[in-house]
Amino acid sequence: MSDTALTPAKIVAELDRYVVGQREAKRAVAVALRNRWRRQQVPGDLRDEIAPKNIIMIGPTGVGKTEIARRLARLARAPFLKVEASKFTEVGYVGRDVDSIVRDLVEVAVKLVRDEEAGKVRGRAKDAAEERLLDLLLPRGGGRSFTDRPGEPSQSSGGDATRDKLRAMLRDGKLDDREVEVELSDESNPLISVLGGQPGVDESALSGLKDMLGSFGRKTKRQKLKVPAAWRALTEQETDKLIDHDALTREAVRRAENAGIVFIDEIDKIATRSERHGVDVSREGVQRDLLPIVEGSTVTTKYGPVRTDHVLFIAAGAFHMSKPSDLIPEMQGRFPIRVELQPLAADDFVRILTEPQNALTRQYAALLATEGVTIEWSDGAIRELAQIAADVNRRTHDIGARRLHTVLERLLDDLLYNAPDIGAQTIPITPEYVRERLSALVADEDLARYIL
Repeated sequence: MSDTALTPAKIVAELDRYVVGQREAKRAVAVALRNRWRRQQVPGDLRDEIAPKNIIMIGPTGVGKTEIARRLARLARAPFLKVEASKFTEVGYVGRDVDSIVRDLVEVAVKLVRDEEAGKVRGRAKDAAEERLLDLLLPRGGGRSFTDRPGEPSQSSGGDATRDKLRAMLRDGKLDDREVEVELSDESNPLISVLGGQPGVDESALSGLKDMLGSFGRKTKRQKLKVPAAWRALTEQETDKLIDHDALTREAVRRAENAGIVFIDEIDKIATRSERHGVDVSREGVQRDLLPIVEGSTVTTKYGPVRTDHVLFIAAGAFHMSKPSDLIPEMQGRFPIRVELQPLAADDFVRILTEPQNALTRQYAALLATEGVTIEWSDGAIRELAQIAADVNRRTHDIGARRLHTVLERLLDDLLYNAPDIGAQTIPITPEYVRERLSALVADEDLARYIL
């Protein structure tokens, strides 16, 4: 779908295919995404003055916060990075520094653009790799190849005709059991390996050291591979040669700056009340370190300086022990749009189990179908499962739709274990089937607390 066609209504409709309910949150992110396209149409200097309206989503775990942001990025074909606020520490402490958010976002953008460019040249690269592979299988210039075997074409049997016969055998998979020796780049570095295993080593510093050492030239190593693996490796090498890396880098940086989306999860974990002290001081420090990135600043990366003025930040948190007003005022001001996601009830679970394209019931049916076992879900069974998940959430900890994973895994445990042995058959999943396997467990509240 083109950017022009991505109207807010269509964005919401697309999100509805994967996320049940949460209409307000979907509308907010749809408008934010559409505003990015609108900004690109604004002429003159005013375009640079239009900043994205960052969003903070408030709601318990498992209600769709992460999934909304992830699907939004995929829909927009934009660089998307998910980070957890609790993983960062204030400057001067051991841990990840906030600048790594921007560095990681650019890496995502580089991979995204590289995959797009690779798709454009994949055909040419595969043809070039095929020629190199044929050279390895049948070296040009006299003598018998190490692949010569009775019944196969040899170097001595004649020039282009021999090469064409070998090409046909290669494409038909008749040479898949052969081995060839190819030259591959060696990405390993003993110093990085040693430092990486040491406790207390700053991850961002280690990443910078790796980039610096990598700039001194790439080492190569020769390795014997089966023909299919060698063909893939040579195709990647040829693809790399055909890509304009300078243009790729420029496009990746541009896309990260203008279309990047950063999802900051667990932001409530760094919120702190003003009257509290101790570890909360560090949490406030993380907020202050995050602030320049969210407000708009320039971060140095190995691809050059990257500005964050137009990166869209979507923060999320359950806020059980704190509230958004516990964030420092400056941080609150950088997230002007707030949406509250609602807890999920049994009716929502029924929809989650039946409506999305990636519904869990479809996933488990597909898994068991690989063993020849067909499971048929009745409406009553799905309703029973939804009610059990809702009841357990209410009596223990509310983990939202994630409870369905646990309940379904427990329900189908025996079937998943025995499927290879029971042969092809159809098994109906009825309300009685569900109650037989889960009722006793649900009735024992202490047991349900630990198992469900």
